[in-house]
Amino acid sequence: MSFFDRNRRELEERGYQPERLPPGQYHTDRFPVLQASGVALYKNVDDWDLKVFGHVDHELYFGYQDLVELAEDVLVADIHCVTKWSKFDTHWRGVSFSKILELASPFPEAQAVMFHGEFGYTTNIPMDDLRSSEALIALYYEEKPLEPEHGFPARFVFPKLYFWKSTKWLRGIEFILEDQPGFWERNGYHMYGDPWSEQRYSGD
Repeated sequence: MSFFDRNRRELEERGYQPERLPPGQYHTDRFPVLQASGVALYKNVDDWDLKVFGHVDHELYFGYQDLVELAEDVLVADIHCVTKWSKFDTHWRGVSFSKILELASPFPEAQAVMFHGEFGYTTNIPMDDLRSSEALIALYYEEKPLEPEHGFPARFVFPKLYFWKSTKWLRGIEFILEDQPGFWERNGYHMYGDPWSEQRYSGD
């Protein structure tokens, strides 16, 4: 029996439905940390801000406390990493992306959003997906502020796609006219990243 088959059998024995795992994934109770560079550290959270810009009626600027005051939305979701681990029932709290859409009023012709994180990392998501209720600017994980390795002060969380699409250390939300590849997409990852279709790399 393969590792993946054994993992799914163990899930079933624990009362989970193995069908919650996308193809090629295994379940873990841990929360692995994967990144290509160091961890962004903020000695003073007042040095951090988030800009919403691009093809919008209203550019927005948030400090950390601004988002804390808005952080009333909860998301409980399974997350799936392109490196094949999945974690069930993760609990996040923050600001629903629908609030950003409401406040910024993106132009109708904006077709995608480029999310900007520290270290020059970016990733793209089509606008049609971002109207989902499962799109959140997260400030808290399991009711505690995010750990630095998981994106403190804020990360975007979008569990519909592989978790590289959930940008850590979020600094910018840019509404763009057409979908364009971000950092990981330019370096071989899939343009979209659907776990259920195993869209891991550009040729998938």
